[in-house]
This record gives sequence, structure tokens and C-alpha cells, in this order.
Amino acid sequence: MSIIEWSFRALRNGRSSGHHPPSTPNSIGAERMLRLQRVEPAPALHADRATYQDRLIFHTPEWLAFVAECQRAEPLLATVSEGGTTVGHFTGLLTRRYGLRILGSPMAGWTTSYLGFNLQPGVSRRDALRALTRFAFDDLGCAHLEVRDRGATEADLSGLGLRWDAAPTAVIDLGPDEDALFGAMASACRRNIRKAAKSGVIIEEADADPLFADEFYDQLRDVFAKQNLVPTYSVERVKSLIRHLAPAGRISLLRARDADGRCIATAVLPWYHRTMYFWGGASYREHQHLRPNEALIWHALRLAKARGVTEFDFVGGNAYKAKYGTTEVAVPWARQSRSPLVAKLRDTAKQAYALKQRTAARLTRFNDPAAMTR
Repeated sequence: MSIIEWSFRALRNGRSSGHHPPSTPNSIGAERMLRLQRVEPAPALHADRATYQDRLIFHTPEWLAFVAECQRAEPLLATVSEGGTTVGHFTGLLTRRYGLRILGSPMAGWTTSYLGFNLQPGVSRRDALRALTRFAFDDLGCAHLEVRDRGATEADLSGLGLRWDAAPTAVIDLGPDEDALFGAMASACRRNIRKAAKSGVIIEEADADPLFADEFYDQLRDVFAKQNLVPTYSVERVKSLIRHLAPAGRISLLRARDADGRCIATAVLPWYHRTMYFWGGASYREHQHLRPNEALIWHALRLAKARGVTEFDFVGGNAYKAKYGTTEVAVPWARQSRSPLVAKLRDTAKQAYALKQRTAARLTRFNDPAAMTR
């Protein structure tokens, strides 16, 4: 039995006690007494949720079905009410680790960017987060809670007993015309897009191609191999994502081909309401000199505009993405545990997973002679 499993069992058996840390009074205005109440999915409920302007693809039934299938988790929907009047909704999923109930909205590793709340204008996310901690620990009896809400700020989290990472993302406002979007990119990025076109790289939409997931994943393995790693999820997750989102028309799959017709790069792009997301992209290293990745992103931006989407979200931020003319937006990833032991175990489990991934990559290279020469 591992030390992590032993510690979780000890906590479950009562050898470690403690309640979630109490929140401090709201120092930013008067607290609104909001309440979360779990509700069952129903057509009328989904219809109401779809009227909120802050709705995201991650709040949709299709996305929740995808996560539930891949993570063996149970979707949880709740209304946010004030004085008996519904003023918002909460979305999360329940899972268990070592017998302990965990509420993820979302959890790291779920390939889901944000969940959290849909709230009416004027409803405080800070007050909603305070109500969420009571709901998670008192009503649901959870041992751990994680939440990443697209509209929350660090000021909303401060003083509520939550820990968080900044977790910024990079976005592009698609309001300007195509010439302005192209001009906002770094000059080297624009040159690469032109080079791809001159080299004969073409971009095609492959939404109905059953072979796409396997092509994408093979290229993804090559991307990770460059860093002596292996992908953090299997090809079955890609297939599950496509299977759940494609019938609703909420995913775009792009493929880049070279002048000889070979698939050299791919991109997976869920989209809904006002935003298209860069869920995943991959390419073979031997063809990257043709610059297919930049060509894919440029095609995706134009495709999103054509569909009335007003924002492109890279789902994370780094120097590479900045060349496309992005703006960094902080979306803190917050967490709270019933006891310090659970918090420590969460961090330990994360470190153990990273070690497991590196070990798996080394074993893959050892058992695959061809990989040793890549």
C-alpha cells in the first residue's frame, strides 16, 4: 500500500480530523446570502442555463458527458439562489479518490479549462464562491474542492480560505477585421504563415473523418517525445471528445497537408457561443520547417470569425502564443481541502503523476528502438 493510499484511508477512518477552514467576512461590500442547491438535469434547466451570457462550452451537457466518461465522474448541477429566486447556476463533477468524495469544477488533468458559475449580471462571484465552499463541504460532504471560474479574479478568492494558482490564459479578440488580426501578429509569425502557403501547405476541415483522432494522437506522441515525455491522456479521450461534441456541431477539426498530400499537423477546436478554444494541436517535427502550425491557427481564427465567434482562447498562456497577438487573462485555479492532510496529499499526488509520466516516457524509448533515434 502506498503512503498516499494509507494516508487517505487514515483520514477516512477518522485518524485525521478537521473541517474546512472558515471564510472571513466579505471585505468587498456587503455579503449576499447565496445558496447552492443540487438539481437534476432537465430540458427546462438546460434551456435556462443557455440564456446566460457567461455560458461556455464546458457547461454544456455534451461536454459534461465527455468528462464523465473519461474520468468516471458524476456530473453535478446546482442552482444559485438568493431569497428563493434563481440567480445563477453551478457546474461540476463528483469523483472519488481512495474513498474520499471530491468536487471538481474542474480538476487538473480533465482537459477542461473552466467550469464554475453562470451568474446573472450584478451577482457577486465572491459571494457565489463563499456559498460553494459551504455547499461542497457541508451539504455534499466533500474532502476536497477545486474550481476554475472564467469570470473570477484573485480579489474574489482572497479571504475565503482558498489556495490558488494564477493559471493565465491567452486570448484573441476577434472583433477586428482579418487584416487587423493579421497585422497584430508578430512579423515572424506573419512570415511563417506566408511561407506555409508558398510551400504548398493547405488546411482542410476534417470534422467528419473517423481517422482524424488517430492522426492527431500520433503527432501528439511526437510532440511529447521531443521533451522525453508521453501524452498525458490516451487516444480514447480524443475519440470521446469528438464523439460527444460532433453531433451538436460544437467542434472543428483541422488538418494541414504538405504539397505531397501528407498530413503533417492537426488541431482540435471546440467552439460554442462566443468562444473557440484551442483544445489541442500537434505536428510532426520533421515537417515543422513548413510552418503548418501557424497556418492552422490563422485558418482557425478566420473560421471562428465566419461562425460569429468573438474570442479565440488558447487555453493557457506562454511566449509561443504571444506571437499571435494575444492578450493575457488571469483565470485563477482555486482549491480547498477539509484538512491540511488532504491538501498535502493532493500536491503529493500531482508530483507523483509527473514522475510517473517521465518514467513511462523513458520505458517507451527503451522498448522502442526507433524512438531512440528521434
